[in-house]
Amino acid sequence: MKVIGVVGFPASGKGEFSRIAAEEGIPIVVMGDVIREAVQAEGLPATDANLGAVANRLRRDEGMDAIARRSLSRIRACGAPLVLVDGIRGDAEVNLFRREFPCFFLIGIEAPFEDRLERLSRRGREDDFSLPSQLKERDRREIGWGLEKAFSSADYTLSNTGTLEEFSCAARLLLREIREDP
Repeated sequence: MKVIGVVGFPASGKGEFSRIAAEEGIPIVVMGDVIREAVQAEGLPATDANLGAVANRLRRDEGMDAIARRSLSRIRACGAPLVLVDGIRGDAEVNLFRREFPCFFLIGIEAPFEDRLERLSRRGREDDFSLPSQLKERDRREIGWGLEKAFSSADYTLSNTGTLEEFSCAARLLLREIREDP
């Protein structure tokens, strides 16, 4: 089984990359779903603050790779030759996936702060926000989880600074390359 992990700062284009992969027939496991389910199980609204607090607590109590470990069974349950994992946030998660899946590829998605802030303000998810200070705080939180270390270990990097069509084309080409890699 080949596994593709996707890493990037909030609103860099990870979800868009995953949507494209799904269109290509690749099953998707979203690590954020593990956190959203934990928040829901606690009866909390899915705000950025609650999602962050639960993610922090899981990592503190179960280790920095807690969300990745909780995602392993979901990945294996796909039963597909290629699965994409959306939402890697730290190097401990990357290390776990590299140990568990010998054919693991990490893709880093990068986009400028201003572009990411604009995307967040119009995306419409319950945990989104529109103030620069809020995005800076979320970036700091995810850097604390090892996001920069994870990103620096990416096998491939895609820049999401152009049009959606340009990003989509680059994503599809990369997915085909990985799919065809022996």
